[in-house]
Amino acid sequence: MKLTVLTAALEQDTENLPERMHLACDAIIVNQCDKDGRAEWDYKGHKITVLNRAERGVGRSRNLALSEAYGDIVLFSDDDIIYDEGYVPKIIRAFRRRPKADLLLFNVRVNEKRRTYWNSREKNVHSFNCGRYPTFCCAARLDRLKEAGVEFSLLFGGGAPYANGEDSLFFMDCLRAGLKIRAVNVVIGYEKERTSTWFSGYDVKFFRDRGVLYAFLYRGWAELWAARFVLAKHKEMCKDIPPLDAFLLMHSGIKKGRQLCRG
Repeated sequence: MKLTVLTAALEQDTENLPERMHLACDAIIVNQCDKDGRAEWDYKGHKITVLNRAERGVGRSRNLALSEAYGDIVLFSDDDIIYDEGYVPKIIRAFRRRPKADLLLFNVRVNEKRRTYWNSREKNVHSFNCGRYPTFCCAARLDRLKEAGVEFSLLFGGGAPYANGEDSLFFMDCLRAGLKIRAVNVVIGYEKERTSTWFSGYDVKFFRDRGVLYAFLYRGWAELWAARFVLAKHKEMCKDIPPLDAFLLMHSGIKKGRQLCRG
């Protein structure tokens, strides 16, 4: 089985990126910068392809990388992920042991304040828990992903109109397409801490954008999930905006999201 890393980068020195990320397989790097261009070279026996693009949007970058992807397994990545030695055989072994799984979600170590998940045991991923996983923990069988026709939304994530959420929506769309997702307790690397490119606090935009996302994720159940979110997170997220106002902002976002869904 052949593994290819698909990296979404932002204004990076791509010549040094394979070394910084400890890449040990072929990689396709889409780098958002101020120019368009393509470069390919050999790095320790592996093919590195860099696609520089002036256009913005992490979903756009991931879709471009997917369109260029090859091999059996693709591993989604960001430019701040550093891989452990032996991550390639770990991932291939995990897929060989789980022939019915289309996507596997691995453990990637992050700062505790940013941690949204940790797989202490193996489990199925479904519509009720897929929202906690980031794209950079995911590897997928390329043929099954292409057969399902699933791509990343251009509405959500860094450089898009609405903050984050492209990863949650991608996993939800995979589930709706009938793909099987499994979370495994296998560690493959860590995230190098840096300042977020999209998060500016729990402000009006945060809650409205979250509402737009919930319209796509949960459809007719969006208001219920919004209420659950505010109740569960109000101590952390509602220091400046009261919980009721936060819910109303999410509700206005849900209405906007439904208009976008219909459009």
